[in-house]
Amino acid sequence: MGTVKAIFFENPENLYKIFTIKVKKTNTDWDAGDIVVTGSFGEISEEEEYRFEGKIVDHPKYGKQFQATSYKRSRPNGRKELISFFSSEEFPGIGKKKAEKIVDELGNDAIDKILQDPHALDFLKLGEEKTQNIIEQISSNHQTEQALYQLNNYGFGPTLSARIYQKYGPQTLDKITEDPYQLVLDVKGVGFKRADELAKRLGITGDDLRRIKGALIQMVTLSVNETGDTFVDGQNLVKRVTGVLRASSTPDLTKKLVDGLRGLVKDGVLLVEDGNVYEKDLSDSEWSIAQSLKMIDDTFKGVSWSQHALKKELKQIETDFKVKYDESQEKAIKQSLTHPVFLLTGGPGTGKTTIINAIVAAYAKLNDMPLDPAADDYAIALAAPTGRAAKHMGESTGLPAMTIHRLLGLTGTEDDEFAEPSLDCKLLIIDEMSMVDTKLFKLLISAVQPGTQVVLVGDRDQLPSVGPGQIFADLINSEVFPTMVLKNIHRQDGDSTIIQLAHDINEGLIEDDVFQNKSDRSFINCSSREVPSVLSQIISKSNDRGFDIADVQVLAPMYRGQAGIDNLNFVIQNVVNPMTPKRKEVSMGNTKYRINDKVVYLVNTPEDNVFNGEIGKIVGIILAKENTDHVDQLVIDFDGNEVTLDRKDWTNIALAYCTSIHKSQGSEFEMVILPLVNEESRMLRRNLLYTAVTRAKRLLIMVGDRSAFERSIRDQSSERQTTLKERIFTTFKIKPKQTDDAPEIVEEEQPRDYRLTMDLIMNNSINPMIGMDQITPADFLEKEASK
Repeated sequence: MGTVKAIFFENPENLYKIFTIKVKKTNTDWDAGDIVVTGSFGEISEEEEYRFEGKIVDHPKYGKQFQATSYKRSRPNGRKELISFFSSEEFPGIGKKKAEKIVDELGNDAIDKILQDPHALDFLKLGEEKTQNIIEQISSNHQTEQALYQLNNYGFGPTLSARIYQKYGPQTLDKITEDPYQLVLDVKGVGFKRADELAKRLGITGDDLRRIKGALIQMVTLSVNETGDTFVDGQNLVKRVTGVLRASSTPDLTKKLVDGLRGLVKDGVLLVEDGNVYEKDLSDSEWSIAQSLKMIDDTFKGVSWSQHALKKELKQIETDFKVKYDESQEKAIKQSLTHPVFLLTGGPGTGKTTIINAIVAAYAKLNDMPLDPAADDYAIALAAPTGRAAKHMGESTGLPAMTIHRLLGLTGTEDDEFAEPSLDCKLLIIDEMSMVDTKLFKLLISAVQPGTQVVLVGDRDQLPSVGPGQIFADLINSEVFPTMVLKNIHRQDGDSTIIQLAHDINEGLIEDDVFQNKSDRSFINCSSREVPSVLSQIISKSNDRGFDIADVQVLAPMYRGQAGIDNLNFVIQNVVNPMTPKRKEVSMGNTKYRINDKVVYLVNTPEDNVFNGEIGKIVGIILAKENTDHVDQLVIDFDGNEVTLDRKDWTNIALAYCTSIHKSQGSEFEMVILPLVNEESRMLRRNLLYTAVTRAKRLLIMVGDRSAFERSIRDQSSERQTTLKERIFTTFKIKPKQTDDAPEIVEEEQPRDYRLTMDLIMNNSINPMIGMDQITPADFLEKEASK
């Protein structure tokens, strides 16, 4: 227990605060007069007394401090403390005289009386507005403290407690006690298991409908995020949910599952269609994409110039850019300029950037538009999914390019869910489309205005997006939009073999040549245990070949294991940037950060002009004792853009000596080191290897098990399960193509199938209690007891 002396730091986003208190009473061994307190709190006022629960920790930089898990404002005791409380800055307009009147009238339990009776202060005749403000202030303080205190008691911890309170506000305790499983849907970081623990404490039974609905939500969300599909097969969902509930022997579980699913459908959370279960917003996103594409197609009014004019301009552009377009490239340029939506795909070196440059130049000239991004009537927008991809696009074209998030004005937070951006451009070109997931593309394509032409560029053979969906592949495979697949390799130096290797991998060719050392690539056969040592030697020697660590990138499929990202970052850091006695170092969890460390940014922060996937270098470390904010800070240089991150934001970065292959998409590196081992077998697929290899510009070093590389080449990833193509067919009123040689199917009359299916359940066609006739709950319990 103690009085708050000074608040040094507070973050309104997560309620985290750092302050000192004058200790009044403690059951710890702390014997000093003051102590620093940290944690997530509601309103904390200086000169007020609070009771804190938690533990004393020994911070390596700050020393001893009290890490609070819960707190309560100490109620003012006695006349003097109450008068001081009511005359404080929290209640402007009261003053000492009115405070004395409140205590004289209501006594020492004045606070409780005000909370219980909204008319308790009427005698002061302050007016309705002023009286209401006092009541709301007392009530707000009381509710926030009570809620955070109780949430901590429920085991959520200070960070999650703050997040839950920010979501529900004064109704927090009512909301979570009414249905703790709603947290699974509403609050990031709260899963079914955590909600289940709370439910047990609240006395909610294992077969409660709320619990079943929570399990359904969790399993649908987990499934689409694990697989990248946009829906879950209904029968598989039932199996997974039954396993999570651990109640498969409950007689009426099937009925309750159906009731739970119907309830979630009615609430607009899930959707059931053709035996598949969707997150409603994913299904809506697919429909919205199809409808937006139809709008773009319907509102395109054609072009005002002739084919002769286009041909003339292309000849001039060839002269200006000193290139010669082949037949496929010229066709791609013409189609992109004469259609509302155009798709361009091809592997490395096939000329995608060359075509983008030509499209922009030709569009500007044919529409009498200055090729000057600073001009008022410049209406061409170029964007890509990540910061590095956007930067690469800008460098390749010589034109300004930005992330899709920045283009749309998105913040990278949960608020994006409610965003309705609008794009003011006439030509939109998006690169690295294979990285764009369903929800992001929905926001992007919905922002396009009537009359805009859209060009989508990417490599359909690369890894699909991290989020659900396979937008680029679905658009191409629908065959609704004009598409050009580039196959001719144009960019390949005489001594380069990397681009041809990538194409061979994509064709599934497994030959000895893949593992033979060339001038620009090599293969080192070693076990997973040997990978860290081999990488250390390679990186130590890379400097002798003129490679700075900024130009060297290790790419790996997984985070765990000897050859995993986490361990390799630790190993490489200690090779290229070891700790020395005079070097500053700070820690975040198990990770240590030092000046000159290479780091990757993990979120989008438009206000700082730094985005997910950008790689930077730590150029400064400012310790808490060295600045007025009393917090550790890292200064990171992202290609000339210096960003200062307080300790609370360090979860937004990670060491980047080794990154995931997924995160490398949209980037190129002078030298790529690629370790693959058999322990990563579930990740080893052709598109993973192909994506990694295509990141290397000058040198590629493959390390690990030869069989792991062979497996990657051999095993193709199965397509994700989505329904975007079907949405497009329906919206465009197109009948799916049938192959000419498809055999005629003659269906024999089959015996009626009595198996339980999701469609039959949802349509009430089968009694979920089938087979349970004449069985009572007592019979069931007796049977269970005899097991």
